Amino acid sequence: MIEVRNIYKSFKDVQAVRGLSISIRAGEFIALLGPNGAGKTTTVEMMEGLRKPDSGEILIEGKTWKKHERELRKIIGLSLQETRFSEKLSVRETLRLFASFFELGDERVDEVIGITGLESKEKSKVGTLSGGQRQRLALAVALLNHPKVLFLDEPTTGLDPHSRMDLWHILKALKDQGETTLILTTHYMEEAESLCDRIIIIDEGKILKEGKLEELLDENSRNLDELFINLTGKKLYANNDEIIQN
Repeated sequence: MIEVRNIYKSFKDVQAVRGLSISIRAGEFIALLGPNGAGKTTTVEMMEGLRKPDSGEILIEGKTWKKHERELRKIIGLSLQETRFSEKLSVRETLRLFASFFELGDERVDEVIGITGLESKEKSKVGTLSGGQRQRLALAVALLNHPKVLFLDEPTTGLDPHSRMDLWHILKALKDQGETTLILTTHYMEEAESLCDRIIIIDEGKILKEGKLEELLDENSRNLDELFINLTGKKLYANNDEIIQN
């Protein structure tokens, strides 16, 4: 589904991504982990077509952003960490607006409202929604066009445990259908373990280790937290979103 081949990206004197290559199969759920400044967001933005790599190549279903942008926009969905919508529109009005971009009608709007559990909030103004409800709305928008590839950038950061679990249940149901490829960036180790088939840990723009969780662990790294610490020298505290240096 996705081939990332030896991509590089620099910003002035900072080399954000350095020769990174990833291969992702159709229907696979991938977690991209790394401390702040590791290059994961830059990598995902290049995969999404929001940034151009300085060198290297990115293929989605064999197509490139340079030659096939219109076609690729039709098959991807994305939800950013802080997706913002007009606070004066209702949930249904927001979804209708975005559905119109894909020439979709109320039937698909009804479907994504059901998928994301927003039935009781469809008439509510966006400005009245809680953080968890806003993230479910962002996911609903990302799912409107039946995306083959879904990009989620730290979708549960700052949410309470109940709201986080709500999103996990939605994504697990999506995974069970087997029709969507997911690329997830997260600071929550348990999120990566619960949702993803394969984990890729990057730092300083390079892949440090990748594979299924059981393949990555050993006697020195008995869980994902320990593995992350041993590879990066940093620990992620999921309960307060703080990243500290050991």
